[in-house]
Amino acid sequence: MAAAGVLTLSCTSTAQDRAAAAPAGGSGGLSGAAACPGLDGFSCAMLTVPLAHGGGVPGRLRLKVAMADNTKAPKGVLLFLTGGPGQPGVPFVERMSQRLAPVLKDYRLVMIDQRGTGAGALQCPQLQQEMGSSDLTPPTTRAVTDCAADIGPDRRFYGTGDTVADLELLRRALGVRTMTLDGVSYGTYTAERYALAYPQHVARLVLDSVVPQTGYDPMDRAALRAAPRVLTAACEATGCTTDPAADLAEVVRRYDNGVDVIDALTTWEFVDPDYAAMIGALHTAAGGDPGPLRGLIAGVRQGSAASAEELSQGLHASTLCLDGRYPWGRSDTPVAGRRAALEKAGAELTPADYGPFDAATATGLGSMLGCLHWPRTPVPPLPPEHRRLPGVPVLLLGGDRDLSTPLEWLYDQKKLTPRARVVVVPGAAHSVQSRADGTGRQAVFDFLSER
Repeated sequence: MAAAGVLTLSCTSTAQDRAAAAPAGGSGGLSGAAACPGLDGFSCAMLTVPLAHGGGVPGRLRLKVAMADNTKAPKGVLLFLTGGPGQPGVPFVERMSQRLAPVLKDYRLVMIDQRGTGAGALQCPQLQQEMGSSDLTPPTTRAVTDCAADIGPDRRFYGTGDTVADLELLRRALGVRTMTLDGVSYGTYTAERYALAYPQHVARLVLDSVVPQTGYDPMDRAALRAAPRVLTAACEATGCTTDPAADLAEVVRRYDNGVDVIDALTTWEFVDPDYAAMIGALHTAAGGDPGPLRGLIAGVRQGSAASAEELSQGLHASTLCLDGRYPWGRSDTPVAGRRAALEKAGAELTPADYGPFDAATATGLGSMLGCLHWPRTPVPPLPPEHRRLPGVPVLLLGGDRDLSTPLEWLYDQKKLTPRARVVVVPGAAHSVQSRADGTGRQAVFDFLSER
């Protein structure tokens, strides 16, 4: 919306297998702390957590954690949360320690491989092959149902609420009263959910490329509507002479390929936030030659390949299907009636919902179809979605070229954030701290350096 370890838990491993792999004793402790290989100044350990935080089901998980060695940092723990859902944290410690270096004399940087990621990635080979690192590529029904069957009943323990409970056990294991949370993409949603559940344990929040606490829209309507704005801004900034908004509308009308186009655009922002090649290919396709655009779409699909250890599509589906609200309800809704509910919702859409795209695009994205076919699964209660975040300082950071988490979502979250500070970086796309120029990172440094 992407720690290595010594053991990969496949989708066919059982709760009993995981219990056997976990150390004896209670859950929530850090064990086996040692210097992280090849990473100076950091120690790695395993956090043991229950498979089922509510009890009643045996089994534990071991989650890899990397912690800076400056345990007496004056501003305490800075917990950096990666995205997905499905991305691990520990492999990115070196990169983020470089990006955040100016403030790490004051903070102790901590990163974690959330449940179902990294060495404990949920393994669903066919779904992984079909979707790679994409949210939007439509999977086959068989890949989805095989994945859910392989994970088995344990799939009900991989929602964001379970990860939030893991993070609370991490806080206790670190021995700190409060933490500063810095989340990117899905990591912002996890940080928001943690702040809603444990407001007394949050010092401040950095939310970069914001997914609002009200949740992800499986129709991705904000991104569909934002695409003309983003492409037009990119065109104006680079001096192109076409009308990419008009070209986009013509391409979708002529070739009925809205899903492929929004999928490619959303991925292309990681390649080039100016979208230059995409803008050119859209113009050529609008003029009657779809070849270059089809080539870019095929290249994007090929370039989106990712292993489960890099971004687990099994975890991605498990989390989104547990967390999400869909035209048919939630994942505890019988599968038999879902298609009819989706078709009804699609028939009720208007151009105001999807901009230059069409209803078939809004109802045909991978984020929707994966959960359309996900077997019926018990769902946890969701927190009241319109409860405001606690009154701690919050930085809302975004790029105006972002289609993965469009700015409209940032402003939705602002309405529920009492002490929000908004920084929008012109020309930046997704994951501002990691990919954009110094403007966004400087805003983070300034925010984290305040007393």
